[in-house]
Amino acid sequence: MPGARINVSNVTGLQAINILRFLTFLIISIVFTKIGLSKEEIGLFEISIFIASVASFFWVNGLIQAFLPLFKSNKTFGEKEQLAGTKSPEVFNIYVILVFFSLVVFLIGLAIKSNFSVFGYSGNVPLLNATLWYLLLSSPANLIEYIYMVQDKNGNTLSYGYATSVLQLCAAILPVTLGYDVIWSIRGLVVVSIIKNIWLVTLLYNYSEIKFSFPFVKEVLLLAAPITFSILVSGSAQYIDGLIISTHYTAEDFAIFRYGAKELPFVVMMAAGLSSALLTEFSKKEKIKETLGLLRKKSLRIMHAMYPLSIMLLLFAKPLYKWMFSPEFTRSADIFVIYLLAIMSRILFPHTILIGLKKTKTLFRISVIEVILNIVLSLWLVDGYGTVGVALATIITYFISRLILILYNYIKLGIKPGEYIPLKWYAFYSFVLATVFILLDRGIITIQ
Repeated sequence: MPGARINVSNVTGLQAINILRFLTFLIISIVFTKIGLSKEEIGLFEISIFIASVASFFWVNGLIQAFLPLFKSNKTFGEKEQLAGTKSPEVFNIYVILVFFSLVVFLIGLAIKSNFSVFGYSGNVPLLNATLWYLLLSSPANLIEYIYMVQDKNGNTLSYGYATSVLQLCAAILPVTLGYDVIWSIRGLVVVSIIKNIWLVTLLYNYSEIKFSFPFVKEVLLLAAPITFSILVSGSAQYIDGLIISTHYTAEDFAIFRYGAKELPFVVMMAAGLSSALLTEFSKKEKIKETLGLLRKKSLRIMHAMYPLSIMLLLFAKPLYKWMFSPEFTRSADIFVIYLLAIMSRILFPHTILIGLKKTKTLFRISVIEVILNIVLSLWLVDGYGTVGVALATIITYFISRLILILYNYIKLGIKPGEYIPLKWYAFYSFVLATVFILLDRGIITIQ
């Protein structure tokens, strides 16, 4: 597939494709409500995507984040300055690892599906077979944008993102608009995943050296293990929230919760893109100060763009939800405004430094503290505030976890917060955001 000749940086390329991925599923959600799909059908589609994400988010991200700092410097193949277009054995080996884990999870899913239950279904959960195939095929395909990144083919990343977004929109929306059951939307996404895997194979042919290395696989797994567990633990908060809803409430309630339990997507996607793109830079020890400065500069750029947008969305969340979806989903806005506060932790990047410097065991330990704190806070706040309390506990936990990481970097590594955080701008924007939230919560500001 030919790529557009666009001058795009690694950071921008990953941020763009993450945003495109979010917008695709947002449009699908909006269309589903506008064409009159029932909340139960929407809930079944959402739980399908949710299950696939729960079963794969931690090991896919953990393996890829371990691969990135090892791409240019590892014990097996040595340290090298990778030239664009050079075939790399590292790329082939990370592909093999991703396929292996995808097969393992798929087979586990097949083995337990008869005992799986959700929304009152037991042993015959709708969409589960299609969900497992989607999980199997979509997980390895996540490698595509990272191959483009390490090969400095970031214009191709945008071409890939645009093309697959259009395909996913058509695959998910066309079946239900033609009157077919929502299961065909998942099957459509499975077909798109097959196309993405064909795309991936062409990239492997062009950019990977077919050379399996058990020592390199071992090196990746050893580095990935604490990262994976860290992501599982720290990222489990929102999934635990969803699992609680799915086991205690109906598909309709789950749909309302899922439509609200969304952080400002551009923040998440841009932050994830920035973090991943800079991981390879920490392998150059002589440039760590320069990399920290770049992290500070890039994060400030995200702050200038995303904090004002977060504040505007706080003010207009309820009318926006009513307009975008339907009056039935207005309750989702109460959850959404809580999740908007997550920007105060997402925009901080102490974890990027630890992963880049391969201090992953420390990251895992702090993540364990995070999940314990989240469970305690959730149990404490749920009685008085219900699902809103669970969401609030998650946001508080995120922030405390980031503070612990910042303190570790300062005390143990001697890296001052000001070296990678634009502190004055961060304090200003966070104060304004918190003030607006409090005024809305107290009813001093009301926009319907």
